[in-house]
Amino acid sequence: MALKEPSRVATTAGRGVAAGLLGTVVMTAFQRFVEMPLTGRDESDAPISLVEKLTGAQPKGTQRRVLNYVAHFGVGATWGTGHALLARRTGLRGQRAVGRAFVTFWVGDVVANTALGLTRPWDWSAQDLVVDVVDKLVLAEATGLLFDRLES
Repeated sequence: MALKEPSRVATTAGRGVAAGLLGTVVMTAFQRFVEMPLTGRDESDAPISLVEKLTGAQPKGTQRRVLNYVAHFGVGATWGTGHALLARRTGLRGQRAVGRAFVTFWVGDVVANTALGLTRPWDWSAQDLVVDVVDKLVLAEATGLLFDRLES
């Protein structure tokens, strides 16, 4: 009986990882086909910048781009796991879970990246802020929807 609870948490976390990875696919498609054509923004290198800062690695060329995508999906998987564990802990589903997860993880993302010296939100333009919020909200919405489907 004692093993059932850790097993259920692991199952929930696994579903969160899957939802986060699929949510990242949705966000990436949104960025590529909607947001970037509208804003003219280039592909972000924020994920690889985080990896470089945390590990000291300095990948070059194609390796840097591949690791950027790996880190991009790693961040999405982390958001999905966080969403899943938050939903499990609070019992929230749907938009209430998405709202709580979005605020928690978006603020945490901005604070952590600022603390690491990777971003300076006070220098962001209104467009930069909107792009960051909307892209991450797409991630949160897709992840939440997919997680709720996997849980049902």
